[in-house]
Amino acid sequence: MKILVAEPLAKQGLEILRAPGHEVDEKIGLTPEELAAIIGDYDALLVRSQVKVTADILAHANRMVVIGRAGVGVDNVDLDAATKAGIVVVNAPTGNTVSAAEQTITLMLALAHKTAAADASMRRGEWKRSSFTGVELRGRTLGIIGLGKIGQAVADRARGLEMNVIGFDPFVTAEQAALHGVTLAEVDKIIETADVITVHVPLNKATRGIINADNIGKLKPGVMLVNVARGGVYDEAVVAQALKDGKIAGAAIDVYETEPPAADNPLLSAPNTVLTPHLGALTAEAQLRVAEEACEQVVDVLAGRSARYAVNAPLLTPETARAIAPYLPLTEILGRIAAQYLRTGVKTLTVDVGGDLAGCDASQLTAAALRGILADATSERVNLINAGFLAKSRGLTVNERKTSDAGSFASLVTLTVQGDSGSATVAGTIANGEPRLVRINDNWLDMTPAPLMLVTHHQDKPGTMGRIGLILGEADVNISSMTLARMAPRGEALMLLAVDDEVPDAAAAAIKAHPNVLDVWMIRAVAQS
Repeated sequence: MKILVAEPLAKQGLEILRAPGHEVDEKIGLTPEELAAIIGDYDALLVRSQVKVTADILAHANRMVVIGRAGVGVDNVDLDAATKAGIVVVNAPTGNTVSAAEQTITLMLALAHKTAAADASMRRGEWKRSSFTGVELRGRTLGIIGLGKIGQAVADRARGLEMNVIGFDPFVTAEQAALHGVTLAEVDKIIETADVITVHVPLNKATRGIINADNIGKLKPGVMLVNVARGGVYDEAVVAQALKDGKIAGAAIDVYETEPPAADNPLLSAPNTVLTPHLGALTAEAQLRVAEEACEQVVDVLAGRSARYAVNAPLLTPETARAIAPYLPLTEILGRIAAQYLRTGVKTLTVDVGGDLAGCDASQLTAAALRGILADATSERVNLINAGFLAKSRGLTVNERKTSDAGSFASLVTLTVQGDSGSATVAGTIANGEPRLVRINDNWLDMTPAPLMLVTHHQDKPGTMGRIGLILGEADVNISSMTLARMAPRGEALMLLAVDDEVPDAAAAAIKAHPNVLDVWMIRAVAQS
């Protein structure tokens, strides 16, 4: 496949991309127009933080399967547009943890000891020791907003400086925080009581302007602010004015709302600042780790494997991924069969996961079922990433249920679809490593789904099956296998014929015209080419 690398990456990452035989093009410094013009030729894209992957650019990415971001945040990738297009977006959230944490501590110490200002004074030929009296960090309170990997690493290092650490993160328990010496607190308390505040959160609606005009006055006198996360988490203009007014003691900023910052950015002229050009992940070790982490995942996705850190797909443990992997193609086939058996548009899908499989995250199974249902209902590319988005945009209601009861099966996936004129239920399992179709409505059976299947609902009377076989023979349609499901002798029955050839409309009509045949379906269990 073809991979476009749009920003500089460590050579070890490029070697990972090339190892499976992929064609890798390094094209650095492309304008948005140039990127849009060529992106349609590529299956994968690698970026860092400067290239903006917008919805307009993704509209041209007809082949794109995966975008790799060699770093933590994905602010520069339009996730909604990527998800709608069925493109997996992966990042490298662990590669720069140590570097970002060390940069945070570096900036804290530089602020506390006025290192940058003292250095600048020395270079001007001055010796003004008393002008640079600092403060110790020992015994002071550090407030950390965001206790992910980087926030926790900062806490570990701050404890080494004998600081008291409080933190906020809605997804971290008190017990987990305590492992890193952190006492949980609400954001308001951190703002009001911390001597130093550092943020380690993505930029979104909830985190934009955590420090803003409404709460700048609530900060503790003498507070120092640090940002090695994302520009915009602090309101730059508000912080700059507070520095000029002496309301806060200092600010150390590594990231900016616009990078590089404009000449009129108020932080550039504000006093008591330490400003660095987005150095949080810029160490030799971090650049190597994030490149390897992002590139390994791109290769995995291109090979059809799950990514460890997909930001727009369910994050599965390796154990769960192994458990559900065989059931993904089965569930997609079940979705295709259910939709075609129902005939009318699907309005509601219910996914029942039974047995051993019920202990796993079933979100990808639901996505696989939706892919099967939607595959022939839309001209858009449908995959596990965008299936849920496309279903929601079409008003399709999705329900997911789990039960320990799978009947006589170790695990069972059952799909029930409902439309305007009825419903249909199909079920399947994996037996000896092979997918098996075991139920259609109330009829239990055992069949390996075939790419092409003729299904008849008929009265189980002598000569009916023979007549159907004769009609197919006269149409030069070869039958490779047959499965019969019936509730009672000479009652209603389903017959599934795996056929090697398309059944002509005239032959299907002749079968349906037989007095014992109640209905006929042509089921395509795999995508049409």
